[in-house]
Amino acid sequence: MTNIEAECLTLALQGNQDAFTQIVDTYQNPVYNLCYRMLGNPQAAEDAAQETFWRAYSNLKRYDPERPFATWLLSIAAHHCIDQQRRKRLMTVDLDEIIEFSAEDPAPNPEKVIVESEFSEEIQRQLNGLNENDRAVLILRYFYELSEEEICQTLQISKSAVKSRLHRARQHMTDQWTTSQESQATERRQHESQTI
Repeated sequence: MTNIEAECLTLALQGNQDAFTQIVDTYQNPVYNLCYRMLGNPQAAEDAAQETFWRAYSNLKRYDPERPFATWLLSIAAHHCIDQQRRKRLMTVDLDEIIEFSAEDPAPNPEKVIVESEFSEEIQRQLNGLNENDRAVLILRYFYELSEEEICQTLQISKSAVKSRLHRARQHMTDQWTTSQESQATERRQHESQTI
């Protein structure tokens, strides 16, 4: 945490709303990205990010300054998204709905955008195939580069649970990626044989 972030946090703890707005500005992208990876839908991610910041603001007095603020904030987001996924599964909403991110490059190469979009959609489909607990661990480890210890703190689970969930999630992603690549190769061969 930078000195500016620490100062904003101190002021926010004293009730300064402008300081909390600065915190939101600082962390909105990491929180939104975590929510998007967890939920797979931009609108749901936006709602979850707003809820995360509201919960953080409401519970700011409970924040332990000995703990990194980003870890505390991301744990709020992760737990909220896990709860959302549980509700979603209970309501039998279609988990395969994928909405594309827009490209960040203002003048992108069209071919590159298509390939990146397809790759991103495939990764999101595979993430959606994981249960919410395994998905949370995988996202925190690989998208946010948290250590196993930080994941333990964030999700309030044991180190062995983190390792087990990571192993399961990696295996799932590997299996799904292999199946997807084999399927695409078969489709290409069939298409090539039909055009000859």
